[in-house]
Amino acid sequence: MNEFKLPHDHGNRGNDEMLRQVLSSGNKFQNAAELFKMLDDESRVKIFWLLCHSEECVINIAAITAMSEPAVSHHLQLLKSAGLIESRREGKESYYKATDTELSHLLHETLENVMIIACPDNRCSSDPAAVIRDIHDHLNEHLDQKITIDELALKFHLNTTTLKKTFKQIYGTSIAAHVRKHRMEKAAELLLTTDSSIMSVAASVGYESQSRFTLVFKDEYGILPTEYRKRTF
Repeated sequence: MNEFKLPHDHGNRGNDEMLRQVLSSGNKFQNAAELFKMLDDESRVKIFWLLCHSEECVINIAAITAMSEPAVSHHLQLLKSAGLIESRREGKESYYKATDTELSHLLHETLENVMIIACPDNRCSSDPAAVIRDIHDHLNEHLDQKITIDELALKFHLNTTTLKKTFKQIYGTSIAAHVRKHRMEKAAELLLTTDSSIMSVAASVGYESQSRFTLVFKDEYGILPTEYRKRTF
């Protein structure tokens, strides 16, 4: 088999054959082009982004995006054929949302990153770092509640991957570990400044089970809540 050579040799080459084989093998580039073609329409991009954050019916999608229902249905059909969204029926109503797949998550993250890069002055997109700080404040204000990553992503309009990655970059730890630390700090304060029962303190920082709270508290401070309460500083 003859070695593949380019017409012009500019020196310091050696991977021409490998590149040629990759470019000519299979349908990977065709499939990638078809996928990106799904997002070559602003309206379709808006619908996909919306459905990454919320499950909606055609009527609601049309109202939110200021589009006609037939236009929305057309875009939904294309997105569904590409495997980016899915639907379910409830009575006579159909509801749509982004598929829970690696492809949809990656495309969602890429889309949001591209919007940030395209608007570096933040005139047309939110600063993820600022949003993460708002999320941090929200979590601290609701330490008694169980709040999931998906709920945060929906409320603050960030995909879960960007949310978790940016949170760790700013605060140096995962959301779960950060919330747990703040919960234990608040619990320690309540133990020393109030006469509330251990069960009440546990509930105040989001624990329905006193035994679970006790285990987490001991893991954080090395002693049981009842022993901590007896300490003097």
